[in-house]
Amino acid sequence: MDLVVERPGALDVHKAKVTAAVRLPPPEGKRRRREVVAEFSTTVPGLMRLADWLAEHGVRTVAMEATGDYWKPVWAVLEERFELMLVNAQHVKQVPGRKTDIKDAQWLCRLLEAGLLRPSLVPPASIQALRELTRYRKTRIHERQREIQRLHKVLEDTGIKLATVATDILGVSGRLMLEALVSGTTDPDALAELARGRLRSKLPALREAMHGRFRSEHALLVRELLDHIDYLNGCIDRLSADIAERLREFDPAIELLCTIPGVQRRSAEVIIAETGGDMSAFPTARHLASWAAMCPGNDESAGKRRSGKTRKGSKWLRAALCESAHAAARTRGSYLQAQYNRLRVRRGPTRAVVAVGHSILIAVWHMLTTGEVYRDLGGEYFQQRDPQRATRRLVAQLERLGHTVTLTTPEGPAVT
Repeated sequence: MDLVVERPGALDVHKAKVTAAVRLPPPEGKRRRREVVAEFSTTVPGLMRLADWLAEHGVRTVAMEATGDYWKPVWAVLEERFELMLVNAQHVKQVPGRKTDIKDAQWLCRLLEAGLLRPSLVPPASIQALRELTRYRKTRIHERQREIQRLHKVLEDTGIKLATVATDILGVSGRLMLEALVSGTTDPDALAELARGRLRSKLPALREAMHGRFRSEHALLVRELLDHIDYLNGCIDRLSADIAERLREFDPAIELLCTIPGVQRRSAEVIIAETGGDMSAFPTARHLASWAAMCPGNDESAGKRRSGKTRKGSKWLRAALCESAHAAARTRGSYLQAQYNRLRVRRGPTRAVVAVGHSILIAVWHMLTTGEVYRDLGGEYFQQRDPQRATRRLVAQLERLGHTVTLTTPEGPAVT
């Protein structure tokens, strides 16, 4: 193999220790290169000793596997002194039967020496911090959703059917009724009179729905759930405020992304945090879609194409894109809604959502690269693109229903 890196260094990173390997030029009169291996602790003093050890051996380029979060403190200590390369562990698997920490480090070192490693994208420290906040906020949002579901379950157990009348049981009216229940009020008429706004038009249904068996254990559970939901709301608001402050320089980009149907500010913030906001890291929109694993995979052998399911990418970015795709599918008159409806019939709703998320991501790359506002092609795009195909499809649908279709055109005679 050709020698690409003269003095490569590689690290096998674990929670408590790091195994380091370095390949050095051969001694005088010999042809075989030397390998030096050492182990260090993952404490900050241990990592400082690792950095000094690598520098003593003249190492400039260091590779390590992305093992959970264990690589992050190692990266933080070494990034100022060395050219670092983070690689996907699946891409550098060792030969079966040769699995030890030392052999892993040596194998990674040899791959780096031959230039056979493909580095992963590691954003700047500011973007990494932003990712931590947006991801934690998402976990708090999920926890709030679970607590609301638990609240629904407790009310069902009591026989109170507030959720069948009120769209949001945590709205102004619902919250007043829940607080009254916790404080000991169980009279259905008194509870129904707490309704506000348009819900007062449903007073008869509310009086019937508020009959139930609300006991002391239910009051305790509802009180705890409401307090926890309030805490989570405050946590989400504080995180959102800090995220907005950190993303102040990206406000123009976020405003651009929010012009895409289905993309709200929170989703735009996640897209910026997960991609880094700098599209120069991706030569084309297809590179971005492939990196995010929002495109079909390739699995072909002997001329046969097997499953093209998507690979595993950032679950946080995928979730944001799929949520935006679901919202876009409900945006009337938009191209994304037309694309979703067109694919849902043939490929199913799940694949249709992924396809719409892919389209959103492609638009993100072009918009952040050129600075242009999103231009919607319209809900009639597919019909206008190929009117004859759309006509044949609609005629076939009518004929399957037993109709005989006769088409007339302004230019010519009737067509049956």
